[in-house]
Amino acid sequence: MRSDEQLVAQTLRGELSAFEEIVQRHRGAVFTVAARIVGPGDAEDVSQDALLRAFNRLDRFRGEGPFRAWLLRIARNTALNALAARRDIPTGDDDVTGARDRDPPQRTPAQSLQDGERRERMRIKLRGLSPAHRAVLVLRDVEGLSYEEIAAVVDAPLGTVKGRLHRARDELAGMLRANTYDWELPDG
Repeated sequence: MRSDEQLVAQTLRGELSAFEEIVQRHRGAVFTVAARIVGPGDAEDVSQDALLRAFNRLDRFRGEGPFRAWLLRIARNTALNALAARRDIPTGDDDVTGARDRDPPQRTPAQSLQDGERRERMRIKLRGLSPAHRAVLVLRDVEGLSYEEIAAVVDAPLGTVKGRLHRARDELAGMLRANTYDWELPDG
C-alpha cells in the first residue's frame, strides 16, 4: 500500500489515479468532519469542495505533518466557510457515522429501539457542547485522530487541544450523569 505522501508525489507528477486513491482513503473522514460542522444535508457538497480545494493546493502540502491532518484541516475550514455563508449554528446531532450506527441484525426489536433512543439522546447531549469542544471530541473519539493531528486540523496548540478534549469529556460526562436513567453512570 502506498503512503499518502507517495500518492501526493505521484499526483503532482500528473498521475490522477493517485489522487483518486487519496479520495477513496480519506473521503469518509472528510465527510464526517464536514457533517459534524454543517450537517449531513450539506456535507457531501462541502466534502467535494474540500477535496477539490485539496487537489488544487496539493503543491502546498509540505509534509511537515501527516497528510490526513492537512486534508482534514482543509475540510474543517471549508465547512466553517460554508457555515459562515449560511449563518447557521452546527448541532452535530445528525447521523453521519453510517454503518457504524446501524443495529446488528441479531438484536431484538426492543434492543434496537432502546439503542436508537440512546443514540438520539447522545446526539442531543453533544449539541450542548460548544463547537470547539464537540470538534475535538469527534476528531479524537469518533475519528481516532492523534492529539497532534487534531491540533493541525483545528489550528490550535497541542495543550489547547488536550485541554478542550478534557473539558469536553468532563462536560459530556456531567450531562450524562444528570440523567443516569439513560446511561447508568454513578454520581460524581
